[in-house]
Order: sequence, then C-alpha cells, then structure tokens
Amino acid sequence: MIDIDIQKKINTTTYLNIKFRINMGDFILLSGHSGSGKTTTLRVLAGIENAKGSIVSNNNVWLNDNFCLKPQKRDIGFVFQDYALFENMSIKQNLLFIKNDKTLASYLLKITNLYNIQNRSVRLISGGEKQRVSLCRALMTKPSLLLLDEPFSAIDLKTKEKMQKHILQLHKEFNLTTMLVSHHLDDGYKMANRLITLKNGEITEKLIDKQKQVINNHLY
Repeated sequence: MIDIDIQKKINTTTYLNIKFRINMGDFILLSGHSGSGKTTTLRVLAGIENAKGSIVSNNNVWLNDNFCLKPQKRDIGFVFQDYALFENMSIKQNLLFIKNDKTLASYLLKITNLYNIQNRSVRLISGGEKQRVSLCRALMTKPSLLLLDEPFSAIDLKTKEKMQKHILQLHKEFNLTTMLVSHHLDDGYKMANRLITLKNGEITEKLIDKQKQVINNHLY
C-alpha cells in the first residue's frame, strides 16, 4: 500500500492538500476540474515534482521533509498526456530503449495490436497508436504502480474503447495498481473500483459499484 499525505501550491487560488491510501491492486479513477491538482498528484507520486508532506510505499519512504526518492527508484510506469515518445525512433525502439527485453516488448505489442507496425517510425503513426506505444513503454519495467494522465483525451470513441480494454487487461495480467486521471467520469467506470475527486485542492472519495454501474458513498 501507498500512504499519501501531501501539500503543494498549484496556482494563485488552489492549494493541494490531500491524504489518502492506495491499496495494492486498486484501479483508481482520479477526476476533477482543470487546475484541481490531478496531474500534479500524479507527478508528485512519480517523483517528477516535489511537495511538502510524505509518501510511504510499503514502509519505504518516497517523500518526507528531508528526502525525495528519485523517479527511477519508485517502481512506477507513467503514461504522459503528450505521449513523451522518441520521435526519431521506431515503435519497437521506443520500448527497447527503456529495457532491452525483446520478449516482453513483442508480447506488449501483440496485446495492443501494434506488432505488425513495430518497425514504423513514431512520427508516422496516429494519436491512438502513440497512446498505445506510450502504454507499452510504461510497462517495459513491469512496474507495481501505473499512472495514466488523460490517456483518452486525443482519441476517438472507438479507439478509446479499445484502449480501455487494453489497459484493463494489462492491469489484471500484470497485477498492477493503477491510477487513471480523466475529466470524464465514464472513462473509468468500467475499469476502476475507486473514484477520487479533487475540488479546489481537496479530496472526496467514493466506491464504484460495477454491478449497478453507479457510484455509492464511501467514507474513507
């Protein structure tokens, strides 16, 4: 489990002040209006940004007042909203740059239907394909925690539905703990078991009842 208790100024009007626990195996949908702190939360979790407070993962300190663990030591995969791919490389090269594991790379590319175009330059593929490459690359280290920042924002409905299936399949198969950021609640209903909403830097939480496809109140 990961215990998060962080504070950080986001802008002139919003101060992020959140405390919650991530249980292993969770699939969390993190939602809220623009500027509420969703991406900041992911980046602090990943160690890309610093903050006040603490993050403790299975008794290992990631963040406190005197220490901030480097991102590469946090066992995290991050799918950025802007993909952050190497445009001068092929799809396959982007994956192998992270870890030279051809067997895993081929497996991920097959699952996400990218295997037949693995040698194509990233510059020549669509937004939906780039998003899948970014997902595969994030999983090349077999991380314990997968962070997804608005992965459906630049793709059409049909592609989004396929992407959701890929993410959910890999979440289960790789025994991941996943946090998905989205403006749209319906993006994560079929995948997530928890909804965390940020509003003006504060947090509210509910459990998602997949059987009824509704959200029930849950006291944390």
